Amino acid sequence: MGGIRVRLRRPRGRREQAAAVLVAVAVTTALVKAVSAAWEAAVRGWPVAVVLAVTALSGLAWRQLQGMRRRRARAELLAILQIPLERIDALGDAEFEDALRDLLIRDGWSARRVGQKGDQAADVIGRHAQRGRIVLQAKHTTVGGKVDSKVMYQVKGTAGPVHKADVAVVVTNGGFTRDAKAWGERHQIHWVDRERLRQWAEDGAPLHELLRLPVRRPRRAAVRRAA
Repeated sequence: MGGIRVRLRRPRGRREQAAAVLVAVAVTTALVKAVSAAWEAAVRGWPVAVVLAVTALSGLAWRQLQGMRRRRARAELLAILQIPLERIDALGDAEFEDALRDLLIRDGWSARRVGQKGDQAADVIGRHAQRGRIVLQAKHTTVGGKVDSKVMYQVKGTAGPVHKADVAVVVTNGGFTRDAKAWGERHQIHWVDRERLRQWAEDGAPLHELLRLPVRRPRRAAVRRAA
């Protein structure tokens, strides 16, 4: 069944016309009053809204300013970072990886710690505008402990294929066996033993200078020129 249809007709006669005029006046008056009331409420409430907005913006600005100050303070500390070997010897494995990351940042690399279970022989990964991408494998040990060739094999197998590294380095606060050093030098796996770590962390020598890393062309530029 269809719905009931309502058809409006124009008022007839003076009485109906007068009644229609009165209804229109009443509706218009009600609308004017509603709009006026809404406007007055907005005018009365605007100081509160402004205060709330200013408070929120001030809080956001304060948090951003504090964040900038913390980042600046950290950058200033990293710029002069020097870590004595005795302090490094006392670190845990994760703290040692953090220290290597900070040393890279001090030397101008953008670096992050990635070491965890299943890290595929990479504890710190960094990038340098002129030196490329670097992978560090950290081996924190007792003084006098030695890293063997097996670690070099692992780093060689993952640094390029898995992590796309241009430079691979094994770093320890101990030493390396003679075979590990020789194998690393033949296969371009750099090593940093206790003496080199002293020069890097304690004396402040940049790692890329210590290892004599070459300046590399950016990969994108190289691809464009080859094309």
